[in-house]
Amino acid sequence: MEFSLRRTRLCAATLALVAAGAQAACTLEAPGDLTARTTSAGFARNESPGVHRQYGVPTSLGAGKVRTYVVFDEKAGRRPLEIGVAIDARTMEGALPNEMQMIPLELPPHAPEPYRFVLFDWNPQGHIPEGVYDVPHFDFHFYWTPQAEVWAIMPEDPDFATKANDLPTGEFVPQHYIVPVPPGLEPVALAAPRMGLHWEDERGPQLQKLLGNPDAYKPFTTTFIYGSWNGRLTFAEPMITREYLLRRANETIPIPQPKRYPQPGWYPGAYRITYDAQAKEYRVAIVDFSWHE
Repeated sequence: MEFSLRRTRLCAATLALVAAGAQAACTLEAPGDLTARTTSAGFARNESPGVHRQYGVPTSLGAGKVRTYVVFDEKAGRRPLEIGVAIDARTMEGALPNEMQMIPLELPPHAPEPYRFVLFDWNPQGHIPEGVYDVPHFDFHFYWTPQAEVWAIMPEDPDFATKANDLPTGEFVPQHYIVPVPPGLEPVALAAPRMGLHWEDERGPQLQKLLGNPDAYKPFTTTFIYGSWNGRLTFAEPMITREYLLRRANETIPIPQPKRYPQPGWYPGAYRITYDAQAKEYRVAIVDFSWHE
């Protein structure tokens, strides 16, 4: 009974959250597919002998720019060490738009499998539910599926409900992660256009008031979300407040991992938050990769 009550409370909050995200996604004009854009190695430089950092194409935001990057070890067969997003200090510390921004970012040419693009979101007012994610924050969606497939996640698809209701199960689901579907509804009720379904760790401290554990509550600073669509995990997503990034912390946070993934590739065991004073960049990256068949 206690678990059922906790789940119901989280379900209600998630419905509100997804409704807000779905509205934003539905009103977004789809840009051209990133695969059609000219790629550029951009600002690649050596980190240490054999270790290289390669940037993707920069995109303007506020007074500065945001861009993806990959760090890989050339001596280890181009093993990935980081896949991340760099936000320069002029953007982070200056004036940012007052409206939500959803920006698809191209990955560098040598991004490892199975990464296709990054969807970077700026949420200046946060979003509901109140008391959870209603503070200015950034979303970093690292997608394992092509942008064209993500942009096709729309209610107009006759198979929209079928694909939404087809959830990963068993070893494909990280421990403690749920899609909190309210009793009497199907997962499609939580499906966000041009995103899919969001899975949350029910142990997240920012959720505990909603789960009936107010003593365990802590305000949202960082969290990690998985996405799914049509029976497969589709993205990994650190979500971090602007205030927390401005602390210029250097922190690596482990993430729960499924035992199996939907396709061969390099998958992260943690995400990292850093500030590079020399480059004047705030960076959020997935790290600690291991290969999965």
